[in-house]
Amino acid sequence: MPTIKKRINISIADDLDKALTAIAKRDRVPQARKAVELLRLGIEVEENLLLERLASERLATAQKFISHKAVWG
Repeated sequence: MPTIKKRINISIADDLDKALTAIAKRDRVPQARKAVELLRLGIEVEENLLLERLASERLATAQKFISHKAVWG
């Protein structure tokens, strides 16, 4: 039966395999599901770092600030 999910094939070092196996066993989920969860978490962290960098750049170059009270009353 075909799946709608994209499949990827990756190679991981033995230490990562042991860690993934232990974490998946601890959480009582398949390794693949735990790998997806950890990958999703890592992507969220990367996204947060990018957004923080963008916000910092905007804050450093901003010329005019409007107070909260002036905007929202």
